[in-house]
Amino acid sequence: MGAAYQMGAIKKVLIVAPTSVCSVWPKEFDEYADFKYNVAVLLGEKQKRLATLRSLDAFPFKALRVAVINYESTWREGLYEALQEWAPDMVIADESQRIKEPSAKQSKALHRLGDIAKYKLILSGTPIQNNAIDLFSQYRFLDPTVFGTNFYAFRSRYAIMGGFDRRQIVGYKDLDKLIQKEHSIAYRVTKDEALDLPEQTFLNRYIPLEGAAKNLYDRIKRDSFAELENGGQITAPTVLTKLLRLQQFTGGFIQADEGTRPELVFKGKIDALGDILDDYVIDAGKKLVIFCRFRPEIDLIGEALKKRRIKYAAIFGDIKIEDRGPIVADFQSNPETKVFLAQIDTAGLGITLTAADTCVYYSVNFNYAAYSQSLARIHRIGQRNACTYIHLVVEKSIDETVLKALARKEDLAKTVVDDWRQYF
Repeated sequence: MGAAYQMGAIKKVLIVAPTSVCSVWPKEFDEYADFKYNVAVLLGEKQKRLATLRSLDAFPFKALRVAVINYESTWREGLYEALQEWAPDMVIADESQRIKEPSAKQSKALHRLGDIAKYKLILSGTPIQNNAIDLFSQYRFLDPTVFGTNFYAFRSRYAIMGGFDRRQIVGYKDLDKLIQKEHSIAYRVTKDEALDLPEQTFLNRYIPLEGAAKNLYDRIKRDSFAELENGGQITAPTVLTKLLRLQQFTGGFIQADEGTRPELVFKGKIDALGDILDDYVIDAGKKLVIFCRFRPEIDLIGEALKKRRIKYAAIFGDIKIEDRGPIVADFQSNPETKVFLAQIDTAGLGITLTAADTCVYYSVNFNYAAYSQSLARIHRIGQRNACTYIHLVVEKSIDETVLKALARKEDLAKTVVDDWRQYF
């Protein structure tokens, strides 16, 4: 992008990504872009997105103008027309396997938007998940001259049909030719070839907090501050209890009183986790470890896994110690068990989960030692791959504060009394 902009080849870029990845892009620009830019994420209500897009055109200084939007919104009435009228010079499809289905609305929208752009780019670690046929739609967006614009002609050329009424793909033919065409405009790097890849990589997926959810979070934060300010002596347990409520909220739940059933009020994190499950487990076939802090989160994530028909193992406080060994062994040895779901305080210590090289932190506790131990569940003897850790972080919330404390190797329980105001 920077090279093309500095050469005068482009002025506007549209980046399309999974919802939970959209908010990562501005932070990557801030860290790596060595050129003038103005980047805006189009999230929220339709009118807000349209206003954000208009504001890019109204920006008074010379800079590359970048709009970032999620796949599901590209084809929505009003938004698609506005993006088409905005006429980006370059369109980038991040995690491009999201447009592998040629008949899907978001795929068709990307094809049409790509047709009006001078430059296109797709980014994917898994361009082909299950079938070589997955290539067609992504390349239809990227360069229609490679495989053409007719899916059925492509399928006839490379797929062997069989089954009932010869409607099922039972094999492939001329794969050497297909791969030759695919690689004619592709650049591929494996982990083994990336010699500077660290043993551990830490990624954050940022989740916006907007609308009614933000108002409720802010109210809980204000009330907590007021209660502490007017409550006499400040102790670590009282402050941590207030922070706990905020952290429960970013995970999706509020609990009015002890003994009442937690109420789901915010779905940002579970939606972001859904993106990761789709990309890593369903599409790429990888195993995944998911840590979270609270029992309601375990139940919510379990429902998401069942909905996707993903077989998983789980350890939380109610699981007897003598039953935990077979659960871990099943995850380690059973190829059908794709996800290990665990409470960080219960399963963050002493077990081996090297069948996975990727770990998602839905939520963390306040203790650095416990967090550090949980990192070592996948990064230990027996692990043959570099490890990736993905934190789900609600923007401008307690999540960011806790992660910063963990990065400083702090135990919040020991430092929170002196600096309690900064957390609210």
